[in-house]
Amino acid sequence: MSAFTGTTRLARLALRRDRVRLAIWTLGSPLIGYALAESVASIYPDEQNRVGYAEVANTSVVARAFNGPVASTDLGAVVVTETYLTLAVLAALLSTFAVVRHTRQNEETGRAELLGAAAIGRYALLTAALVVVVGANMLAGALLAVAFVGAGLPAAGSVAAAAAITGVGLAFTGVAAVTAQLSVTSRGANALAAAAVGVAFLLRATGDVLGERAADGVRLDSAWPTWLSPMGWGTQVRAFGDERWWVLGLPVALLVVAVAGAYALAERRDVGAGLLAARRGPARAAAGLLSPAGLTWRLHRGALAGWAVAVAVLGLAMGLAGNEVDDMIADNPAAAEAIAQLGGGDELLDAFLAAMLGLFALTIGAYVVQALLRVRGDESDGILEPLLATAVSRTRWLSTQVAGAVLGALALMLLAGATTGLGYGLAAGDPAGWTVELTGAALLRLPALLVVAGVVTALFGALPRLSVALSWAVLIVFLLLGQLGAALDLPQAALNLSPYTHVPSVPAVDVTVLPLVVLTAVAAVLLAAGLTTFRRRDTPT
Repeated sequence: MSAFTGTTRLARLALRRDRVRLAIWTLGSPLIGYALAESVASIYPDEQNRVGYAEVANTSVVARAFNGPVASTDLGAVVVTETYLTLAVLAALLSTFAVVRHTRQNEETGRAELLGAAAIGRYALLTAALVVVVGANMLAGALLAVAFVGAGLPAAGSVAAAAAITGVGLAFTGVAAVTAQLSVTSRGANALAAAAVGVAFLLRATGDVLGERAADGVRLDSAWPTWLSPMGWGTQVRAFGDERWWVLGLPVALLVVAVAGAYALAERRDVGAGLLAARRGPARAAAGLLSPAGLTWRLHRGALAGWAVAVAVLGLAMGLAGNEVDDMIADNPAAAEAIAQLGGGDELLDAFLAAMLGLFALTIGAYVVQALLRVRGDESDGILEPLLATAVSRTRWLSTQVAGAVLGALALMLLAGATTGLGYGLAAGDPAGWTVELTGAALLRLPALLVVAGVVTALFGALPRLSVALSWAVLIVFLLLGQLGAALDLPQAALNLSPYTHVPSVPAVDVTVLPLVVLTAVAAVLLAAGLTTFRRRDTPT
């Protein structure tokens, strides 16, 4: 028996367990890419608009930091610049979560030890996870290239752009293989991998901010920190420009080195153990942990802090960018119309700020889903049954989890409004006024997030086995309909399916109370349905 014995069967098991997740991943990313490509193509239809976009994007510090360099004035280059960050971060996070799920989580729950009692080699579990995740990245990349071609972009550039995104996923597949050997828990391994994604983004952003514009005023030559980042390598492929195919070898090389390192680290530890010693807790637990609310806060505070830092940085940057919005879309009626559609108003600045708050609401919806789906993890891992054997009722436990997720979303939304207002206010000379105004505008997005929480709760109560996949699928549908539906000219009946469509786009429009009341009522019904069905069903694993 070799160290790889059983890899094929374990890969089939991983595919069986994640068949729904992998389908959403491999089909969802190309669909998002296609929708974004169609939206960008409608905003920058001619060469003059794209030249102006490239000049401003390569001049603005905020645009450099978040979108990266523009490779050329080709339509495809603008599409890549506008879509790269979203697709690259998705590929990185989905890859890391999948690797950790099929390696460290299996050890944490005891599955790996049971499997190890059979004819399974030392490296089989890790190798099977790598095979599945690498295959998913390759398939998603191939479909993304097809999606870009379907959106009318040239084939060579489409393949280069999709390969750049795939390269990011492959690089962080290797990173996750290493973090799974370091941490003793799946949560710790995911946190280390997510931190690596954050560092990669910061290195890429730093390199692009410190870069120099070329003599033609269009292209941006990134500085050396970009070359230290897997996310930076993707931008340096320069899809739809002077493609540099050799750069695609860098993420493959990182994957090979990281996997070799993961195998070496696996030899140095026991099954179920990590190379980083687990931090010992205090001798006496805090009094707050005696209640469901205190336990919920303890479990969610780390993730909430990470989200808060990201939201604060992004909000401040988006606020500062508001001062440049007129320059960025000067002489481009299509761009102004697109921002008006997203923001829901005719005044350009107000529409831009409203659109940014709408994007924050969509993003924070992901926090709501992530936070609430912990309940399914507790149930499937067997943690819930002994908890419910105490004096804690089902209704109290689930309602506490829902309240924690909603309060966290409220805090993040208020932080998004405050930092966006502060950023624009610093540029406009009225930080206090704009901070108050946009904080209030952000608060009005809460009913849409309540509906998201209601959908997740109802799915958990009625369809626990499918709740994880369906919850993320519903959020993606809400994103496509609520943010891109108008740009794609979808019928109003389809747009109305998203709760984000019904939220007043303040400050671009006046406040209307009725939609907010209706959304809150819908959320209450969904939450009640979820609590009722959960109280009446068994707790299967």
